[in-house]
Amino acid sequence: MLIVKVRKLIDNSLTVHIRYAKMNNDFDWRLVRSFLAGLDQGSLLGAARVLKATQPTIGRHIAELEAQLGVVLFERTGRGLLPTPTALQLATSARAMDSAANQLARRVSGSTPDMAGTVRITASQPVACYLLPPILAQMRLALPDVQVELVSSNAVSNLLRREADIALRMVQPVQASLIVKRVAKITLGTYAHRDYLRRRGTPRQPQDLLNHELIGSDRDETIVKGMAGFGLPVTRESFAFRCDDLVAYWQAVRAGLGIGFVSDYLAATDKDVLAVLPMVKVPPIPIWLTVHREIRTSRRIRAVYDFLAQALPRSL
Repeated sequence: MLIVKVRKLIDNSLTVHIRYAKMNNDFDWRLVRSFLAGLDQGSLLGAARVLKATQPTIGRHIAELEAQLGVVLFERTGRGLLPTPTALQLATSARAMDSAANQLARRVSGSTPDMAGTVRITASQPVACYLLPPILAQMRLALPDVQVELVSSNAVSNLLRREADIALRMVQPVQASLIVKRVAKITLGTYAHRDYLRRRGTPRQPQDLLNHELIGSDRDETIVKGMAGFGLPVTRESFAFRCDDLVAYWQAVRAGLGIGFVSDYLAATDKDVLAVLPMVKVPPIPIWLTVHREIRTSRRIRAVYDFLAQALPRSL
């Protein structure tokens, strides 16, 4: 039934361009996934990384789909995959097909009443490395049958494509099919290692920061804009050390490289990292707990969701 619906969808939108009648009931769904990955990533290598496959496999899938449809989907160039106009038209229908398959998988997942099984959680690096492990240790005692897969990533994982069951994000997702709950706020401050302060002295007012070694971001402009808001005009060259990896950034503060801006919960893990300039109030960052509406009907995922919703505010 699902294949029939997809056939009608593609027939209606691409009758002029493709001979869809060549497809039969044994159609391999992986061909569509490889096509979309190639389209989104722009190369066989990028598509292979996303799908955790090999470049030859992705290339073979795309060639097979082209043969079945009787069209050319990509121009192979030295810079990667260049989609043809037909590929761009086919993409809408292919995404609908992929969405239907993912929706079917979500419903199957949500219909399983058993608590035993795996829940995949994604969170930013500092949250995954420092905030979540103690919480997950508590959850292990409360939900011993649940296995956890933790994805440490600053990228916004797509819950719609089942890259994760539950996401903890600092940016509020906007998809209507997602349930989003603001569970806590991360407060931030200005910190430095006691060895650095012993060596360079402690700043007494925000303007003193301009005479100190600062730890900033490389490409991310959040800190530069934040300091400008305090009347401190700086550029990326004003920072003695620059890094966009949040865990490496925290380790640089701990190593005494300079004064940095980190979350209070992170600073609390090292007694030798001290707060400076308490009058500098950095706006807090909200944490959004996100889950797909259909997946949330799973007893297992709902139990993990509820546990995190209660434990995160206490931990912060």
